Amino acid sequence: MERGNTMGISRTQSDQLAESMVAALKSPQSSDHSTNGALEGSGGLSRKSSRRITAASPGRGGSKNSHIRKTRSAQLKIDFDELGSGAALSRASSASLGLSFGFTGFTMPPDQIADTKPFSDDDMIPEDIEAGPRARIKFQTEPTLPIYLKFTDVTYKVVLKGMTSSEEKDILYGISGSVNPGEVLALMGPSGSGKTSLLNLLGGRISQPTIGGSITYNDQSYSKFLKSRIGFVTQDDVLFPHLTVKETLTYAARLRLPKTLTKEQKEQRALDVIYELGLERCQDTMIGGSFVRGVSGGERKRVCIGNEIIINPSILFLDEPTSGLDSTTALKIVQMLQDIAEAGKTVVTTIHQPSSRLFHKFDKLILLGKGSLLYFGKASEVMNYFQSIGCSPLISMNPAEFLLDLANGNINDVSVPSELEDKVQIGNAAVETYHGKPSPADVHEYLVEAYESRVAETEKKKIMVSVPLDEDLKAKVVSAKRQWGARWDEQFSILFWRGIKERRHDYFSWLRITQVLSTAIILGLLWWQSDAKNPKDLQDQAGLLFFIAVFWGFFPVFTAIFTFPQERAMLNKERAADMYRLSAYFLARTTSDLPLDLILPVLFLLVVYFMAGLRLSAAPFFLTILTVFLCIIAAQGLGLAIGATLMDLKRATTLASVTVMTFMLAGGFFVQKVPIFISWIRYMSFNYHTYKLLLKVQYEHLTPIVNGIKIDSGLTEVAALIAMVFGYRFLAYLSLRRMKLQ
Repeated sequence: MERGNTMGISRTQSDQLAESMVAALKSPQSSDHSTNGALEGSGGLSRKSSRRITAASPGRGGSKNSHIRKTRSAQLKIDFDELGSGAALSRASSASLGLSFGFTGFTMPPDQIADTKPFSDDDMIPEDIEAGPRARIKFQTEPTLPIYLKFTDVTYKVVLKGMTSSEEKDILYGISGSVNPGEVLALMGPSGSGKTSLLNLLGGRISQPTIGGSITYNDQSYSKFLKSRIGFVTQDDVLFPHLTVKETLTYAARLRLPKTLTKEQKEQRALDVIYELGLERCQDTMIGGSFVRGVSGGERKRVCIGNEIIINPSILFLDEPTSGLDSTTALKIVQMLQDIAEAGKTVVTTIHQPSSRLFHKFDKLILLGKGSLLYFGKASEVMNYFQSIGCSPLISMNPAEFLLDLANGNINDVSVPSELEDKVQIGNAAVETYHGKPSPADVHEYLVEAYESRVAETEKKKIMVSVPLDEDLKAKVVSAKRQWGARWDEQFSILFWRGIKERRHDYFSWLRITQVLSTAIILGLLWWQSDAKNPKDLQDQAGLLFFIAVFWGFFPVFTAIFTFPQERAMLNKERAADMYRLSAYFLARTTSDLPLDLILPVLFLLVVYFMAGLRLSAAPFFLTILTVFLCIIAAQGLGLAIGATLMDLKRATTLASVTVMTFMLAGGFFVQKVPIFISWIRYMSFNYHTYKLLLKVQYEHLTPIVNGIKIDSGLTEVAALIAMVFGYRFLAYLSLRRMKLQ
């Protein structure tokens, strides 16, 4: 019923507008007045307001609505034919009927189309099935701290370290620009031009002594407080593949939103974001990854954006948000960014090769070429600027393609400025190799000099103008105190349960369960109902105990090695946003594995213990489980330490292989008499201590010595394993503390 009423209201407004326009055209002397009145009565069909009107009309793509629109267009055409005079159309009436000129044979001057288009580009594209109907941004219109971003003469160098020496490489050369709340700034340029480096600098993601120039936020320098006011969407979609869309955004909300909000309010905020981004249809679908089916690319990108806009940021940075998406989905993403900017936020995004429709969505543009600034200013004026310096396309082409060709030094189908033609006529050897056309290096040099001589100083003066904010608002961005969204214990709890939900699929995969159970069955068959009553049989059974100690020392090490290297991207992303303290993450990450780590060893021992005929008593059975579990968490600590220290899977795997092999050989089964100068290795081996404890549990009532190993109280072995549990983990934590954010 509500849908029908809304459609009726929409049609009534459309009919009133059309009747007003026809009446205006039949009365030329009052054309301008009537048309303006019609525009005012309909709410003023400016580019932004028309977007809201169109978005608010349900069933925009329906056949019934399309039929009504076509019928109205046909009626307008008949009225025009009856008038017989189209030349009297004023600019205002032309703007109001922009899409109807295809039926009447009129054409509009190109310079007026962008300014007078009454409907948004969304009228020309099909509805995005993934995103659902366009929804207005609701909660993002909440009051937020406006941030005016300015940067002047920004330079950046990286140090390339070689075998014997190191050298500096320039990435950016004196980049200047600015962007205000309500604007979308696009950073364009070919691959390797420095777009991502500039974005990371502006977002505070790089802090090195090789950075030069000035970057200010409301005329203040960067501070840690800004982490809670900045949203940063990386180029790669860094998400947990086994969490659903709803779980991903809910965890982000609970970690990042202020402490003043309750858990229920934070979860409601996550649901609001899901609705606003059109993700309600897939909210219970896993994100997915390389080997896990999940949401589509467009939905995944919207989840990444939702992770950042959930905190209602003052400034939003995005690194190539449209890469890998089709043109329609990419347009929806950019339209969403424009909506966010209209809510009073500052948006900065890199863009690689946008379509022409995407290009016209941007307010400001920075064009980079080999790290140099080729243009900064309004996106709508960029073609006029390059035309003024003698570079204009000779054929119709996408403005973005034209700009990228120029940035690459490619001037095919582009008019050549007279200055560059002179170089060709002089006969420079470097130019002759390009078939009589200027070389890319000459084109780049000309574009840089043209911008510096004609525009650079004027733009710098505009940037130097003080931000129109009072001192209180300016001072808010310099607070050095971090703002955590949750207490330490809340962070630990959230990360603990998130870790269990994410990794339960890996722990209970059929591959891993099959591996453990098949090994247990083979061991049970080989040692089927073994006896320990005579020394020879006891020695055979001791071999089984040693294998158990080795297997549950080897298996956890190579599982834990992958922990931090695989989560490095996620850790960098979340730490850069100050989502949680590193200590809370580390403790939650290492403890959330413990419940899952206990299940498979219990299944393993249930099979092996009774098939092999080990000591049938409750106390030895549970002490055996406890001993194996202590070995597992000690071996895990070693794997975590190696992985966190090296952060490279190949090197970590190599080091772990050598270490585990050494510990196994020194474990007391293969060699009883170890030379004294290397005997200390034995006491560092968790295999050795686990083996001694298992011998004590099984044979302390039979013999004091087994295979040359004296059975004692076992306290020394327990203390050594506990020391390894905490020592290795402390080393891993220190390694993570020293890890640089990248």
